[in-house]
Parts: sequence; structure tokens; C-alpha cells
Amino acid sequence: MTGFPQGFLWGGAIAANQAEGAYLADGKGLTTVDLLPTGEKRFPIMLGKLPSFTPLESEFYPSHEAIDFYHRYKEDIALFAEMGFKTLRLSISWARIFPNGDDAKPNEAGLQFYDDLFDELKKYDNEPLVTLPHFDVPVHLVKEYGSWKNRKLVALFERYARTVFTRYKDKVKYWLTFNEINMLLHLPFVGAGLVFEEGENELQVKYQAAHHQLVASALAVKAGHEIIPNAMIGCMLAAGMTYPYSSNPDDVMDAMDKDRDNFFFIDVQSRGEYPGYAKRFFRENNINLVMEDGDEQILKDYTVDYIGFSYYSSRVTSTDSEIQGNKTSGNVFASIKNPYLETSEWGWTIDPKGLRITANQLYDRYQKPLFVVENGLGAVDMPNENGEVEDDYRIAYLNAHLKEMKEAIKDGVDIIGYTSWGPIDIVSASTGEMKKRYGYIYVDRDNQGIGTLKRAKKKSFEWYKNVIATNGEILD
Repeated sequence: MTGFPQGFLWGGAIAANQAEGAYLADGKGLTTVDLLPTGEKRFPIMLGKLPSFTPLESEFYPSHEAIDFYHRYKEDIALFAEMGFKTLRLSISWARIFPNGDDAKPNEAGLQFYDDLFDELKKYDNEPLVTLPHFDVPVHLVKEYGSWKNRKLVALFERYARTVFTRYKDKVKYWLTFNEINMLLHLPFVGAGLVFEEGENELQVKYQAAHHQLVASALAVKAGHEIIPNAMIGCMLAAGMTYPYSSNPDDVMDAMDKDRDNFFFIDVQSRGEYPGYAKRFFRENNINLVMEDGDEQILKDYTVDYIGFSYYSSRVTSTDSEIQGNKTSGNVFASIKNPYLETSEWGWTIDPKGLRITANQLYDRYQKPLFVVENGLGAVDMPNENGEVEDDYRIAYLNAHLKEMKEAIKDGVDIIGYTSWGPIDIVSASTGEMKKRYGYIYVDRDNQGIGTLKRAKKKSFEWYKNVIATNGEILD
């Protein structure tokens, strides 16, 4: 290939919990993300230190209204169509379908909402790419069962997956079983609804929960292929190369180990078995996974069709204690500052070539099609005196990354499509802020939830429209 293939799926990506709002509308249940406030309590909760199973009156929860996509999706989808989107990545809120997670019957109002949403996308020939859960576990499952600590969630998740596959089998071809499944290790409450008790072996709990999610993912692949024969069902990794700070072999080994922490999940989902390095890690850290008979065969038989991944930045590691103190801020993945690269306003390393490197690394490793399902720049966008956002910095960021993605395709990497993160401003997953904006479309809302929610095109809107119209030929 010398450029983007015909039929390349250009689009954008959002998540139910960051965009929809209407957090208890039409029978929806409370989800884990609905318990994440802004401010200093947010990060401890994300790590599994939950103070309450209900929202506290003293806190502001940005997901409760978000940008009200639930009521405004037609307006937003029309804007996406104006840009020429071929696909929209979105997620189904598990608690809209099963409000408690273990309900006897699904919530028809929730099912109908997504029916209507998919029908609206079809009007514009916009292919939905659907993530089953995007960091949202029904809170009842956390209270009643301990969330993914408990094997019972495997069957409950499989039932949820079969329900939505059956309902939308004629409307959705592309699916992702879990969003950024490796985030379970880094933000366990966000990734798996895990709440830790005093004295609990947190490493054991996390990897047992990971096993349950991996089996559930395989069973979702099985169900999806049975119900939708032409379905493409993928997994998703929060990706980004870890570079060694020096050529010291200890640094190189440390970088490989940190990459493997994340590849572990995709190794199982794509290759169908636990890798040797993971088994050694379990032995040396007294991690004893409880498996049921047949689990290993399920993992082997039902691997994913493609690898979805998010890419925002690369990372750097060192075994030198003096070097280790020089770290960036703001990223979930701790990283030493890369002296060759700049950072965003939130301390995220900006590394376009890292996208090409990561894509090659993943394709070399798995030899399965890739889908870049998140990439973008979070920045403070200030409308000028005419109310316009001239986000040339975002255009420059995306232009550089798309050029490197094009180079990866020239390298022989099979990439299905690209959905930039937050094509419309949404609530930040990491900080809960609105001022950390990613979109081509500005939403009038601030960090306190104040604003009209009016939508307005940024300068990048027309730029991305031209990228799609020319199938990436305008990239300079």
C-alpha cells in the first residue's frame, strides 16, 4: 500500500459515560463511572478506594449530565455526517440494558434508545463500532458480587452480550469486547469496578478479575459469531511503546517488562493462552488464579478478529533512581520525561512517530488487522471574540499522527480505520474536566457543569472533513 486503502473507516470515538448524560433516565441503573466526582476524591476512587455506593451531595459528578448526547444525538450525528464520518465508535451502557446487571429481563427503553441511535447513523451511512462496556459496571454488581472479583460476572456479561448481539445483529458489524482492558491493572475501579478491602492481596484480586474478563471476552466472541456470522469482534488495548531511557540492558529489559504488563491481555485474547512470562510472574508473586474446567479451551477457541487500540503517547523507563525522579505528570501511565519530545498541557508526551512504531509492534506481534480507535489532543480551547476556536495546535497534532499512521500502512500494517478521540468535546475520563477538550465540535459547558451545551464547529472541523474527503491525501 502507498496510502490509505479504499473503504478505510474514518470517524471519531465517544463513550456512553462521557457523552450521554441522562444517567438515570428511562430506567438506567447507576454505574461505576457515576460515582466518580471531580476534584481530589476522583483518583483514589479510580484506584479502588470507594467511599460510597451512592453519589454524595457534596460532590459534582460530571457523567450525570455530560454533554447530553442522550437527547442531542441526532444533532451531533448530523455534524459527524457533515464531516463525512464513515464510522462512529460508541459504547452501550450496560446499565441501560440491565440496570442492576442481574435483572431477569432487559430494559426495553434502553434497548430502544440504541436502536434509534443506530438507525440515525444508518441514515448517513455511518457504520457503528460498538464497545460493550466502556468503563461502566452496574453498581449493583459491585455491591452484591464484588464486581469482576466474582466468577458470576462472566455469565452475567455473556447474557448482556448475547442480548445486544441479538437485538442489533442487523445494525452493528464491528464490536469491541472491553475498552482498554489493560486499564484494570492501573485504575482497577475504572477498569473492573474493583473495590479493595483492608489487607486484601490487591495483585491477586486484579489478576483474578482479569481472568474473569478474559473468559468473558472469549465467550462474547463465541456468542457474537454465532448470532452475527459476519461480525468483526475485537479487543482493545491502551497502547503506546515504552522506550528504554538508555542502552543499558537493564533499561531495555525494564521497558520490555512494562510493555508486557499491557500486552498480557491481548496475548491471551489474540493468541488464546497465557504467555510464559505471565506464568512466571504469577509464580514469583504468589498469584494463584482460580480457573474452571474448560476455561483454557474457551480462551484458545474464541480469539478476537482484530486488535483495537488507543494511542496518545509513548512512555520512557529507566532503572536509574536519579533518572526515575524526572517524570511527566497527568498520564495514567507514569513515564520519565523524554528529552526529545514535547508534552501537552496535561503532561502527555507528544510522539507521532510512536504511533507508527506501536502499530508495527502490534502487527508484528499478532498478525491481525488493527483499528486505531482512540487518538487525539486534550487542550484548553478558548473561543475568540467571534466565538470561534482556532485550534491549529490540534490540527498539527492530528496531521502529524495521521502521517505516521500512513507510513505504518506503507510498512505493510493492515489498519482497518481510525476514530479520533472525542470528535465532540466530552467529559475527560481521567480528570472529569470539560476544559480538557479533544473535539472538532465545541460544547458550551465548563468544569462545574455550567453552560448552554450549544455545539459550535472549530477550525479543525473543516480540516478533518477534508482529510476524510480526500482519504488522507491532503496530509502534508
